[in-house]
Amino acid sequence: MSNILEHYLEYHEKMSQKEKKDFLNDISFSDFLEAWQELDADETLTIFVDLPMNLKTDLISELSEHDQEFIISGLSVQNKQTLFQMMEPDDLVDILQGTSKEIRDAVWENLSDAGKKEMLFLLRYDEDDAAGLMTPRFLAVQTGITVSQAIQFIRANCNSVEYLFSIYVIDKLERLIGIITMKELLAAKDTIIISELIQDRVVVSVFDDTDQEDVASIMEENDMAAIPVTNHDHILIGIVTFDDVIDVIREEQTEDVYKMGAMGGSSESYMDSSIWALVRKRVPWLIVLLLMGTISANILNRYASLMAGAVFLIIFMPIITQTGGNTGSQSSTLMIRGLATGEIQFREIFKILGREFLIGILLGLITGAVIILRSILLPPGVGVYEGVVIGFSLMLVVMLSNLLGIIAPLLIHRAGFDPTVMSAPLMATIIDICGYAIYFETARHLLRL
Repeated sequence: MSNILEHYLEYHEKMSQKEKKDFLNDISFSDFLEAWQELDADETLTIFVDLPMNLKTDLISELSEHDQEFIISGLSVQNKQTLFQMMEPDDLVDILQGTSKEIRDAVWENLSDAGKKEMLFLLRYDEDDAAGLMTPRFLAVQTGITVSQAIQFIRANCNSVEYLFSIYVIDKLERLIGIITMKELLAAKDTIIISELIQDRVVVSVFDDTDQEDVASIMEENDMAAIPVTNHDHILIGIVTFDDVIDVIREEQTEDVYKMGAMGGSSESYMDSSIWALVRKRVPWLIVLLLMGTISANILNRYASLMAGAVFLIIFMPIITQTGGNTGSQSSTLMIRGLATGEIQFREIFKILGREFLIGILLGLITGAVIILRSILLPPGVGVYEGVVIGFSLMLVVMLSNLLGIIAPLLIHRAGFDPTVMSAPLMATIIDICGYAIYFETARHLLRL
């Protein structure tokens, strides 16, 4: 793929505009994006200028903020005006919100009056809300017109909108009261009144301040390619389309992965982040985990005399904490994923705890039996009673770890917070503290030391 662009760069000066357009249009957008990463800065600008306008608008929206700034800075005034006027307003707002002041000024100065009006309208909203994702360009028809009139209206205005999945039906106050698919509209008789097509229908929509994650969830649940956005007076103000929702899902997943790795949840790309930003993202949780880890040191200090009288406890200590940590991480991952997909609800907590209590017993018995056999039969080798002490301690740690991994995400989610804060590092640290206490206290009672 990169060879194709290399050939283009070698011969593009000899090509006519039509040849350039045909050549670049033959490359799929996904392949083009992949090859783009291999180009140097000057090459990207050369190719971008030659791209057909539909590819320019698609590409600039997918680039990192750094690349967007470089490309926009290198365009002529005329190219900037043409690009910004052709871009979808929601994509343009993303550039305004994410780039430097110089680029924001360049965008603003090259917008038409109508474009500035759209930008001011969209910039009123929080970028993480439904209205921050929506495009104000959609087609809506009034209830009292006929199917024939609606089709004529759509034909006259279809080039002004990005997507034409559905036609939205509004009343005289511009309140959303129905949705008609293009298929339904084309299949209906010309003389039918639009209001007759939307009788007894449930309209799925979101408010302008609905969180973007909820928007994605609602669209997924209802299998929608686009969803209408209304204000709290139910006046239709825009639509959110599936391509923007895909970006939301990617962003939310990135934040969750960061949190599960005990890092700040910002979804800013690695290469666009400064070194200090990356440090800030990671150091808070490292300090929290470090301070929590010192509790383990206090526990070990408390049982120092016990370890001196039973050295074998020190040898198997890492196995106890690692197995407990792994168990807790497994159960918390199951809960976090179940809560994210809606498969698990807090009202089922007692049913879940009952299931996981039995699961924890079985896991504890199996891992306990394995460590008993391992500790007796393989080096360094301990006596049967010492092996039973280790195995019983491990069983208790596994049972507790499994329940902690279940309960913590459920309670955090119930409190209205993101359950991914119970990340694997945090869960492992908590279980280390509890595991040490259980391990040594159980050994102390069974060994009577």
